[in-house]
Amino acid sequence: MTLDKQGIAKRIAQEIKDGYYVNLGIGIPTLVANYIPEDIQVVLQSENGLLGMGPYPSEEEVDPDLINAGKQTVTTLPGSAIFDSAMSFGMIRAQKVDLTILGAMEVSENGDIANWKIPGKMVKGMGGAMDLVASAKNIIVAMQQVNKEGESKLLPSCTLPLTGVRCVRKIVTELAVFVIEPHGGFRLLERAPGLSVDEIRNATAGKFIADDNIPEMRL
Repeated sequence: MTLDKQGIAKRIAQEIKDGYYVNLGIGIPTLVANYIPEDIQVVLQSENGLLGMGPYPSEEEVDPDLINAGKQTVTTLPGSAIFDSAMSFGMIRAQKVDLTILGAMEVSENGDIANWKIPGKMVKGMGGAMDLVASAKNIIVAMQQVNKEGESKLLPSCTLPLTGVRCVRKIVTELAVFVIEPHGGFRLLERAPGLSVDEIRNATAGKFIADDNIPEMRL
């Protein structure tokens, strides 16, 4: 089966380690907050100026003044801090964030990412993506691998304007988990439950690499 957005977020949550400071991008990455294991301590950072972000609020907890970078209402945890964007981006540029989880429209086999603009469509701005990909030490992409027309978004090279070059380390899609090889290529690490390697290969336009006996994801 293919994963839904919640499934992608749940798998990515397994990449978060105890003590990490983590930035969650707009879209699927924001869902990761709901699946962080209770036995580890993690500090979530939102580039609009929040450190110590909690899960999505219940209806009783909603505060319209408390939002993440995607303008979704959030909660705060004990010890959280709220500050201006200058301080937030200072943290990012100083590489104080251990893991960055971003959405993407395209990723190339060399680890390039396009996630901020589709030519001809109105966009308010690039947000924090440029700073994140330029400064982050560890970037995982959460994305749909195949678009509505059935075309792969894992490509030999990106066709959309780039956000960053050779910066993506790992990708989790509705079909699989990949790591970007140092010399280029999508190396298959895990399959979505019930999917074959050939099905994933057919949905990958860029260079595809797979060993024998690829395990299924554990969700």
